[in-house]
Amino acid sequence: MYELPKTYKPGMRVPGLIFTSPSLMPEDEALEQIANVATLPGIAKYSIGMPDIHWGYGFPVGGVAAFRMEDGVVSPGGIGFDINCGVRLLRTNIFVDELRSVAERLANKLYTYVPSGVGVGGPFRASKRDLEGVSHEGARYMVELGYGWQEDLKFIEEAGRMKGADFSKVSRRARQRGADQLGTLGSGNHFLEVQVVDKIYDPYVARRFGLYKGQVVVMIHCGSRGFGHQIADDYISVMLSVMESKYGIKVPDKQLACAPITSKEGGNYLKAMAAAANYAFANRQLITFNVRRAFEEVFKRSADDLGMYILYDVAHNIAKFETYEIEGRKLEVLVHRKGATRAFPAGRPEIPETYRDVGQPVIIPGDMGRYSFVLVGKPGSLIKSFGSTCHGAGRVLSRRKAKRMYSVGEVRKRLQEKGIIIRASSKATILEEIPEAYKDAEEVVKVVEGAGLSKIVTRNRPLIVIKG
Repeated sequence: MYELPKTYKPGMRVPGLIFTSPSLMPEDEALEQIANVATLPGIAKYSIGMPDIHWGYGFPVGGVAAFRMEDGVVSPGGIGFDINCGVRLLRTNIFVDELRSVAERLANKLYTYVPSGVGVGGPFRASKRDLEGVSHEGARYMVELGYGWQEDLKFIEEAGRMKGADFSKVSRRARQRGADQLGTLGSGNHFLEVQVVDKIYDPYVARRFGLYKGQVVVMIHCGSRGFGHQIADDYISVMLSVMESKYGIKVPDKQLACAPITSKEGGNYLKAMAAAANYAFANRQLITFNVRRAFEEVFKRSADDLGMYILYDVAHNIAKFETYEIEGRKLEVLVHRKGATRAFPAGRPEIPETYRDVGQPVIIPGDMGRYSFVLVGKPGSLIKSFGSTCHGAGRVLSRRKAKRMYSVGEVRKRLQEKGIIIRASSKATILEEIPEAYKDAEEVVKVVEGAGLSKIVTRNRPLIVIKG
């Protein structure tokens, strides 16, 4: 844990706190953003950076900050454009030897059934009624339409439905952009991976999570697509127009546009943000339905018979009202997590009953050539990081630099040598997402384990990668 003192930059109200190691130390731009966040009104305790931190819009990606209700603000830059970008992990009772003979066929099915790419829509065309239902009910709405099982909802953060959403606070443009994008991955670092559990770190917790060495699992990483992006865009504009003129708030970077939590503008954004979060839960639910369908067709068995149950679904880019002990008293705060994951320890009522005595599952995607991880929340997260941990590997190369390193053929060959099949919507995506573009996820998770925020349970290696 490294402290960025209040003297680092004029106007800092609290110190910065960075969870990192010498080899993962963030660049100056990300440190500057941690300092900028520390200047915002009502910030409590620390402006926090996770080990996967890197430069982002306003807040760094991998940033956490909590704001007091009475004098704090909400900032769309502290949640991100891809509201509730998150990760879902499905278990199966298939083991890796059973997959090898059908892997190519399964990759093709998954690529067909789960559309990916910039602006790409899917076969599910949402009516206004569907969009309103998804905005208010999230994954529950899709399950009621037949796209999943009631039991799925027990294993999604917020039970797949964030309260407080109001569809009337969502612009017409956001509705247009979201109409055909449910059930799609999008682009960039979003992916669908079939993985194998190749290392067990905590046998007891792994067993409680239903994870075993050699087992095939499926990881889904995506968010609220154009729907959430437009909501972020709309409310950044709103807050820029009122921040200084109406509320007298001055910030060192306009990308930190914000409004008081208790203001009309702040409240409207939180209602629209919850709608986008619910859209993302519904998006991952429809993708889950289509993943199960692909497995059923390839393995000629039902998804139930294949054991395709949700281990857990976690949100990354989100703000939530939570209560913590700060300076000796319990305070309700609005926790902004941007590129950070909730990591509650055992005993918390928010955790599904099945896992409550061991802690919340935390799902950490890595890069397409190495590994991802499953962790479990630990008590240190409540004391040190507002119940938060890292969310992934974190970029170290810009997309432009990554594209100059290899040819598409070279990348495909290197993945093939590791037994990894890739399907992608464009050659550019393959080049932008090379493993070298990311920090080593193993180094990242070792930092949060060492800090007592969460504990490593399993390592999962990719077998089939579907990239947006």
